[in-house]
Amino acid sequence: MAKKQESDLQRIRAELDGLNMRLLELLNERSLLVEKIGPVKLAAGHRLYDPVREAEQLERLMLANQGPLSNAMLEQIFRSIFRTALSQQTEGGGARAPLVMERGAGSRRVPVGDIAIGGGKPVIIAGPCAVEDEEALDRVAARLKELGVAFLRGGAFKPRTSPYAFQGLGMDGIRMLARAGARHGLKVVTELTDPALLDEYVEAVDVIQVGTNNMFNYDLLKKLGQVDKPVLLKRHFAARMDEWMLAAEYLYAGGNRNVVLCERGIRTFETSTRYSLDISAIGLVKSSTELPIVVDISHAAGRRDLLLPLAKASLAAGADGLMVEVHEHPDVAMSDGAQQLDLEQFAQFMADLRPFLESVNA
Repeated sequence: MAKKQESDLQRIRAELDGLNMRLLELLNERSLLVEKIGPVKLAAGHRLYDPVREAEQLERLMLANQGPLSNAMLEQIFRSIFRTALSQQTEGGGARAPLVMERGAGSRRVPVGDIAIGGGKPVIIAGPCAVEDEEALDRVAARLKELGVAFLRGGAFKPRTSPYAFQGLGMDGIRMLARAGARHGLKVVTELTDPALLDEYVEAVDVIQVGTNNMFNYDLLKKLGQVDKPVLLKRHFAARMDEWMLAAEYLYAGGNRNVVLCERGIRTFETSTRYSLDISAIGLVKSSTELPIVVDISHAAGRRDLLLPLAKASLAAGADGLMVEVHEHPDVAMSDGAQQLDLEQFAQFMADLRPFLESVNA
C-alpha cells in the first residue's frame, strides 16, 4: 500500500511540474503581448491603468470559473498578474505602474516639521469648520495646545453647496490661522481651492488640504504635485477607491510623496448621519499602499454625539489620525454647527479617547 501511495505521489508531482511549465509558457506569452500593448495604449490616447477594464476582466473570469478554485482565490491571483503586467508597460521608457501602490518596509511617515503623520502615534487634527474671527480662533488654539493636540485645522475658503452660505474669510482667514499656529506651536491644516494662491499657501500653512469637492480637480492636483509641502487628500463622497488612489497618483507623479489620505464618509441611502463612514477604506489603504490615512469623523457623522465611537472604530481599523471639528459655540457657528464640539465637549472627548489612543500607539 505504501509503495502505491508513493507511486501516486510521484505521478501527481510530475503532472504538477508539467502544469507549472505550461503556466510559465503562457505567462511569458502574455508578457510579450503586455509589452506590445503599452505603447499602443499611449498612442491611442488611453491611460496605461484602466480600472474599468480590469474590473470587467475579473468579472468575466469569475463568471467562467467552474472551480474548484474559489472566486476569491482567482481574483487574488489575477490581480497579481495584472499588477505585474502594468509594471511592464512603459511610458517614455520608464515603468508606469501606480506609484501609490509601491510598498516600503512599512507605512510612510509624512513629516510636518518636527512631527510625522503615519507609522507611529496617531495624530489629532482639530479646530473650527470655518475661521470666523481671530480672537475665537486663538482661544480654540490655546485649548487644543493644552490638551496635547499638535494640528490646528480651519477653513478660510469654504466651498459651499449654496452660493448664499458663508464662504469663509479668504486670505484673511489664512493669515489668522498662521498667526494662531505660530502663537501656540500648532501645525496649520487648511484647504486650498484656487491654484493661483498656491505660493501664498506654501508660505503660510503646514499641510495643504484638498477638499472633497476638489479631489477630481486634476489641475490643482498637478500643481500640488510640484511643491514640497504635505498634502491632505480628502476622498470625494462619491469616489471609488481606485479613483481616490488615482487622485493621489497625480501628486506622486508630480514628485510630491508627502501625501496623507483622508476618509470622510461616502454618500449612501442612509439619512440619519451626514455620510456613511467607510471603515473598510482604512484597511484597504493600509493593505495596498504605503500612504498614511486620517479620518474626518465630523464630516462623516454630521452630528457630535457619534464622534467618540467613530473615533475608536477608526483607530481600531488602523487610522493614523483623526480630524475633528471644535468651536467655542457650535450652536451659533456659521457652518456645520451640529457636527462641532465645544471646548468642554472636546476636552471630554480627548479624556475618553486617551486610553484608546495609548493602547493603539505604535
